[in-house]
Amino acid sequence: MKKMMSVEILVAITIVLALLSVLSATPCGAKDITELRFGYQPSTHQIAYMTAMDMGWWEEDLKKLGIAKITEHEFPSGPPEMIAMRAGELDVAYVGTAPPIMAIDKGLGAKIVAAVQINGSAVVLLQGHDVERYTSPDDLKGLKIATFPPGSIQDTILKKWLKDHGLNPDLDLEIIGMGPGEAVTAINAGAVNGVFLPAPYPTIIEQKGTGKIVAYSGEMWPNHACCCLLVSDELINDHPELVEQIVRTHINATEYNKEHMEEAAEIFTKKIQGSEIEIVKKSLENWDGAWISDPHLEINSTLEYVKVDYEMGYIDKLLTEKDLFDTSFYDKIMEGPAPTPEVTPTLTPPAPPVSTPVITATPTPTPTPTATPTAAPTATPTPPMPGFTAAFAIAMAIAVACVILRRRV
Repeated sequence: MKKMMSVEILVAITIVLALLSVLSATPCGAKDITELRFGYQPSTHQIAYMTAMDMGWWEEDLKKLGIAKITEHEFPSGPPEMIAMRAGELDVAYVGTAPPIMAIDKGLGAKIVAAVQINGSAVVLLQGHDVERYTSPDDLKGLKIATFPPGSIQDTILKKWLKDHGLNPDLDLEIIGMGPGEAVTAINAGAVNGVFLPAPYPTIIEQKGTGKIVAYSGEMWPNHACCCLLVSDELINDHPELVEQIVRTHINATEYNKEHMEEAAEIFTKKIQGSEIEIVKKSLENWDGAWISDPHLEINSTLEYVKVDYEMGYIDKLLTEKDLFDTSFYDKIMEGPAPTPEVTPTLTPPAPPVSTPVITATPTPTPTPTATPTAAPTATPTPPMPGFTAAFAIAMAIAVACVILRRRV
């Protein structure tokens, strides 16, 4: 009799341990979500987001996975966008790769899961004396230049470029942090000598006759990472199926835009109030940028941004690729651990109106990724909720204990 009871107890313990194992393997903080909150900026760099919204792809693709509402928030630049994400107001952000560095260093839980675009910004000087005398970065001494706030892509690239040419960004000129609209207004009013802004704003200023482009960001830092797709760690850990679909939809929108440039310009004009279609089209003809989706192409220069930010005192530690990137979703979509659907474009910036060095390499077309532009993944069945699993395990443990006690009696 004692031997039989010992066997029963052993079986009961085994069952309870198995249930606890199942319970421990289930994410305790996971919860169903029905709304996704996106952040973006009013730049042609991020038309992929706008195209997916305009075409209804975000809504259609994510509805299959339980998302009933898409909420969007526009930001003038990356630093305030990251403030909002750190405050828990965003799940997904289209943003430069530099602002997440500062935010993650300060505690933001998020990862870059896809690339968005490279290059695409330009230095514009006020028409007249400032343009006429410009031959090199040294001619910016004593000038007042408006660009995005500290920690942004533009701030990082501009300051590194100046340092590379022997200038002190803090002493040799005045750099003022502004959003794009504010900076355009400032140069139009003659309140600053120049700006360093992403497309389409340099072309907007040129078309108004206020200033001239004297340097493209692709000259200042060849093929540098610019915008990326950033997703919260909570979404990555608790809802990986959503993240995979977000990356897939982004890839599809990126490829669509590359095949339909005029339509992309029209979508931007509809989305961004006050923009003019012909100027936006001209900007896409003139810029030195390229839309991409492969995050592997942005890793090296993003890690260089880390070094620059550390040297400037923006961050407290040297973040690693693992701290900043999660390429697993993109890699899975491309069906390989080391995908090569894109090569880093070798871009030729449009010739500036002054005698500055010009890259003359022939552009290398970006191969089309193997992902089918209209493909959408089959929704993965939702696993049991953590609360249900816990209740089930506890109930089973109690039931087994009752059986054992009754047999003893």
